[in-house]
Amino acid sequence: MGRVRAVLVRPWVVGVLVVAVAAVGLGSYWFQPWKLWQDQTVTEALPGAVETSAVSEPERAGATSPTGSPTPSAPAPAGPETLADGELISHEHTTSGAVKLVRLADGSHVVRLENLDTSNGPDLRVWLTDAPVKEGRAGWHVFDDGKYVSLGRLKGNKGSQNYPLPADVDPAGFSSVSIWCDRFDVSFGAAELTRV
Repeated sequence: MGRVRAVLVRPWVVGVLVVAVAAVGLGSYWFQPWKLWQDQTVTEALPGAVETSAVSEPERAGATSPTGSPTPSAPAPAGPETLADGELISHEHTTSGAVKLVRLADGSHVVRLENLDTSNGPDLRVWLTDAPVKEGRAGWHVFDDGKYVSLGRLKGNKGSQNYPLPADVDPAGFSSVSIWCDRFDVSFGAAELTRV
């Protein structure tokens, strides 16, 4: 017992123990391995509500132009329209689900993930990119090579969810969506967008 105590009191042993504890702590923070066993399901409806104007239908129907003739009522805005879609393929982690690029009635755009199923991980993002989707390891690291827009943190690793495009982003310049791990610069899964 005294011999073990003597070894533990040596300065180099204490230093090694401190470094080992610090390495385990930093590794746990960096990799967040517990997330592999934690699922977060998010279920959002596709935004489709059209804002109503302050003028009611009866008032609009009875409106007249300055010449006295009835003013035709404006056509109702169209609902959400799918512009492009695709199926997710697996990269670093097994990933499945559908991706849609949708124009909403107000003219804005969202990327919609439907029936997403992937692993949880640290710092996952949804990226709209111009990179081609490649299968296997060849596709893991290509999405940050060209043009991309981060649409925000992945809300959940399972379910259906919406990611609005910034107003200044033209979706015509992008051809794929990646579930991107920003911490390790790797794609968990991606989908090629095919115009419909």
